[in-house]
Amino acid sequence: MQAISSQSCRQETSICKNLKFLQNNFAVKLNKNKKIIIKFIYFLYMTENEISNIIIGLAIEIHKVLGPGLLENAYQECLLYKIKQRGLAVEKEKAMPLIFEEVRLDCGYRIDLLVENKLIIEIKSVESLTVNHLAQTLTYLKLGNYKLGLLINFNETLLKNGIRRVVNNL
Repeated sequence: MQAISSQSCRQETSICKNLKFLQNNFAVKLNKNKKIIIKFIYFLYMTENEISNIIIGLAIEIHKVLGPGLLENAYQECLLYKIKQRGLAVEKEKAMPLIFEEVRLDCGYRIDLLVENKLIIEIKSVESLTVNHLAQTLTYLKLGNYKLGLLINFNETLLKNGIRRVVNNL
């Protein structure tokens, strides 16, 4: 990213204040003609559904390259990389504590991926998804008070058959 020159700021102070704000808060750079190029502003206000559409697209890209049959961890690392590359905030293996009678209990619950602090992604590589897998994802949604989760089974010939949206009061 290119910084704003102090010379140009002296000439147009009000415009430069706005540019500095944009540079500090968004992916902004100036081209040779001092035109502003703004990227990724959109991520700040994305809904769970919009994020999930992006994630599904990334998962399909990964599955086209790798195919089924790898361990969950391989798909998780690839998806983590692609999400970061896309510019979204993502946390891996986020601990989910259980609050019981005002006591925080660390029971070992971990979300595979949490995107933009809004969308839970549970990754599987199993022969078929079960009710237990859906229940696990729904439990994470309830514990973290999240609205939407994606349960993705990469061990499918056609990935769309292995994707389940799990909703908690959406």
